[in-house]
Amino acid sequence: MSTAVRLRALARRPPPAAPPQRCDLCAGLLPAGHRHLLDAADGTALVCACGACALLFGHQAAGRYRLVPRRRIRLAGHRIDDLLWAALGVPVHLAFFVPEEGDGAATASYPGPLGAPCAAVDAELWRELAAGLPEQARPAAGVEALLVDRQAGEHWIVPVDDCRRLVAVLRAHWKGLSGGPAARARITDFFRELATDAPAPGEL
Repeated sequence: MSTAVRLRALARRPPPAAPPQRCDLCAGLLPAGHRHLLDAADGTALVCACGACALLFGHQAAGRYRLVPRRRIRLAGHRIDDLLWAALGVPVHLAFFVPEEGDGAATASYPGPLGAPCAAVDAELWRELAAGLPEQARPAAGVEALLVDRQAGEHWIVPVDDCRRLVAVLRAHWKGLSGGPAARARITDFFRELATDAPAPGEL
């Protein structure tokens, strides 16, 4: 067989299938739409969990892992005023805020071409920001975030794994200093998908 024929045969072969995803705790196969657990020993690390491990480890009263909720709540009509936003020191219009355990402070992250640079939010400022949210919609420490896109007027309470997904999307599509039309379109699609995929009230 000539080299040209061999090359054509190789080109026609389908790419190798990606290895199946496996649970980080038991190595079992992961279903589509699997859950994530926050590793409290690390503070920010998320582990992929099969249904059994999510149930076993995520519902322990005092364990190493915390189950990341599924709820997504759109805060329709909510707006953070310009003075408070300036006091928070957020230099961009798109950010998410994750409250921390213990001292009542929070961390602000800014999705962009380099990932999601973080900055500490003063505990008093975070309490002021959280006080303006509906009581039932305040994010749970470590596993939920307040996600804000001031340019689009979007304010959401979302699981932290949604925020990680947004970060990955923007890293892949960011162009230039401002992100460009492709990144803006992806952000719009992301919020549209949040509204479509939001679970029924009461589903966690």
